[in-house]
Amino acid sequence: MSRNRRAGIWLMIAAVAAFAAQDGFSRHLAGEYNTLMIVMVRYWVFAGFVLFLAMRRPEGFRAAVMTKRPFTHGLRATLLVAEVCLIVWGYTLIGLIESHAVFAICPLLIAALSGPLLGEKVGWQRWAAIGAGMVGVLIILRPTSGVFSWPALLPFASALMFALYSILTRGTARDEPVFPGFFWAGIIGAGFMTLLGLPNWEPVAGVDLVFLGFYCALAILSHWLLTKCYEMAEANVVQPYAYLQIVFVTIIGIVVYGEVLAPAVALGTVVVVAAGLYSLLQERGRTGAA
Repeated sequence: MSRNRRAGIWLMIAAVAAFAAQDGFSRHLAGEYNTLMIVMVRYWVFAGFVLFLAMRRPEGFRAAVMTKRPFTHGLRATLLVAEVCLIVWGYTLIGLIESHAVFAICPLLIAALSGPLLGEKVGWQRWAAIGAGMVGVLIILRPTSGVFSWPALLPFASALMFALYSILTRGTARDEPVFPGFFWAGIIGAGFMTLLGLPNWEPVAGVDLVFLGFYCALAILSHWLLTKCYEMAEANVVQPYAYLQIVFVTIIGIVVYGEVLAPAVALGTVVVVAAGLYSLLQERGRTGAA
């Protein structure tokens, strides 16, 4: 393993730890205040971050943000806004652990959608992994049991939206650099969330102001770490370590919020993660053979 790959792996681990901590703060803040307002503040920080990066690009601001796919970026931003709102809402209704357990299906949804939407080849091994992952989600959701509730579908809908967002991102990356997609997702998303969040503004007082500050700082830190991670190593090298976010979120859910890791949720998560890792191995084998 090269030094850059090792650094990339540690940056991915640090990034998902920061994302997990950010999710912990969002669970509290969205539980106390309007979810749309909290997500709006998060997007303001995100937009400020991408503006800062754009102004520091060596090719200049205008060249850095130039795009040939404005409609696609608008659709991407809309999907990302909806995804974030749904997953944060899910945190307040069913908790961090169960939300992330279901959201873990996202890489498998990306694999499934890459065939019909991008024309990529999806072999029977990856279809088997996708099927196994869906079984894992059913174990988590327990749709035939008395504990199933509609809020459990929120993280699944969020995962589907993020999968579509990722597919569109992969499609735009074929025609232009990655940065314009990163930039416009933040800028357009901030505009959407301002329209949705400002009418629901609530004053934030006391210790929650401190929590909101940490939340915003983590929003910047997590995206910066992820950006540096992908500069250091290939995505297929570091992506398996992204599943550690489930571990970090579970620890936060249990220690901070007193959530319980139900046996069905634990079993279903293991199935989903194992299926996702197997699919990633198939992808690495396919790209390595190409």
